[in-house]
Amino acid sequence: MRVLISGGTGFIGKHLTHKALQRGWEVTLIVRKPDSEAARDLAGQGASLVLGDVTDRASLDAAFTVTQPDLFFHNAGWYELGISPRMRRRMWAVNVEGTENALTMAASHGVGKSIYTSSTTAFGDTGGEVADEGFTRTAEHLSYYEYTKSEAHAVGLRHRAAGEPVVIACPAQVVGLGDHSAFGQLARLFIRGLLPPITWGAESWFTFGHVEDVAESLILSGEKGKIGELYFIGGEMITLRRMMEVWGDAANRAPPFIWLPKSIALAQAALIAPLLRLAGKPAFISPEVVRSSFVSFRYSSAKAEAQLGARFRSAEQAWNDTIEAEMAQTSLKEIVES
Repeated sequence: MRVLISGGTGFIGKHLTHKALQRGWEVTLIVRKPDSEAARDLAGQGASLVLGDVTDRASLDAAFTVTQPDLFFHNAGWYELGISPRMRRRMWAVNVEGTENALTMAASHGVGKSIYTSSTTAFGDTGGEVADEGFTRTAEHLSYYEYTKSEAHAVGLRHRAAGEPVVIACPAQVVGLGDHSAFGQLARLFIRGLLPPITWGAESWFTFGHVEDVAESLILSGEKGKIGELYFIGGEMITLRRMMEVWGDAANRAPPFIWLPKSIALAQAALIAPLLRLAGKPAFISPEVVRSSFVSFRYSSAKAEAQLGARFRSAEQAWNDTIEAEMAQTSLKEIVES
């Protein structure tokens, strides 16, 4: 099977690509930087590379023409909270316009099936409800990223309604080694003993899926997903308080025990975010991150489990595996640098 993947060198994409190669598929990645470490590594595993960018429709047209794929995974996207206002146009171009470009090109080239990686973020806060795929969004957008994913999801729905062979897969919060989200950034500070014992959102709920399980579920969406269907591939749900307890057990450290009220956490984040940006780092502590922490993001993966055969490790195990992998990576780096 000829497979084309956008976003194949990203956090989820690397695992998706690896699993596609394990299937024995003929895999081609659309990449902006073929000389990047991730691109070279995946090429060494057997993936072909084609130069392209989801914001450039002509480059996508050329990629589809060259590869003539049977299956297309549109996995490209920009996930980051706390971006500066001047970066919003670029995020819109990648997440919203990029989805329009990618699905349009797939349809015009007659691809048999396209798997669009959307996000449960597009559905927003569930208000305490455990939501399935019939859930209708009612909550306000808490970040610009959430707004772009909601709009991009609407693009996917329009292409599906037009009768195109689209399957929409919605991961929830994905964790694993190298996660660049605020969760990943804070986890790495925690295992290094650099995170103060202060945090927020103790009773907020999140649905966590390990990146390997999510990537496998995307592959299953390509193999078994019914055209026109929508699948939540989220994993399992825990509170942030429980998440911190798992971190503490896995890293053998005391978890944070001072839980700030929302107003104080927002004020603190407003001071820290510009300092992080000034240092050239993502604003993984920012008002957007804090607002996006006081939520109930509870999504059921029962449909994906029943129809696709998707399987997810528990949220506790997903985090335990993540913390252990990050600790091992940190130890290896220290040995190399010593």
